[in-house]
Amino acid sequence: MKPIHNHLKNKVAVITGGGGVLCGSMARELANHGMKIAILNYPKEFGDRTAEDINKKGGEAISVFCDVTKKDIVEQARDEVVEVFGRVDLLINGAGGNHPEGTTTNEVYHEQDIADPEIRSFFDLTHDGFNHVFNLNLMGTLLPSQIFTEELLKTKGSIINMSSMSAPSPMTKVPAYSAAKAGIDNFTQWMAVHFGKTGIRVNALAPGFFLTEQNRALLTNEDGSYTERTLKILSQTPMEKLGKPEDLYGALLWLADDTYSGFVTGISIPIDGGFMAYSGV
Repeated sequence: MKPIHNHLKNKVAVITGGGGVLCGSMARELANHGMKIAILNYPKEFGDRTAEDINKKGGEAISVFCDVTKKDIVEQARDEVVEVFGRVDLLINGAGGNHPEGTTTNEVYHEQDIADPEIRSFFDLTHDGFNHVFNLNLMGTLLPSQIFTEELLKTKGSIINMSSMSAPSPMTKVPAYSAAKAGIDNFTQWMAVHFGKTGIRVNALAPGFFLTEQNRALLTNEDGSYTERTLKILSQTPMEKLGKPEDLYGALLWLADDTYSGFVTGISIPIDGGFMAYSGV
């Protein structure tokens, strides 16, 4: 039997993007340790599924509509959470994603790509594409942090942001996403310093390559076999496998429970099967 983090019992976790694969799994695990869970998601239906699953298993969860790029909507979500649960102890900024117009077709520049309408070259990246990715990932972390930190100051709670292996070293094809996640790392450190004397801790999880619904078409073929890009990823991952949602639990619980990590702030934890440690040779 896994140890129970009793110090988390009856505390309240707010999780943006909690209707997704990774953050939904983290929500369920925190509920297993007695936390009350508020799932903030857009669309709300995905959050409903996570909350219903938690409640069916004896936990306590609510699902709240939230577009993390709209300040007034995040404020409404905050008000709903506080009305139901009365407090906030943990904010997980899990909402994020990519956009096709912030992504190139090929890993490196080829002159012939410019004239090919089927290929998105560097010169085809758009302001709207980058703006979407930055709004969703970076502003979508700033706004909930601003709005929920007002509650966290009352409880001396903490924030966990979602970074990525594309933050310390940008992945090919996804310049907008990589830049946005690098911004998450920088913002995590900034907030940790800014609120250091208040008791609020701000850290990040940096997953390596995990199979989710968002990247399934990129990582697997229709028959379920791995794509060429996935095989390349595995060749650079010493453990030679993709991550599973439960691989995040140890770092998640450690950061969430201040009896274990009360002196930890301003860090981003790689959970990557050794990907960041490998030089490629």
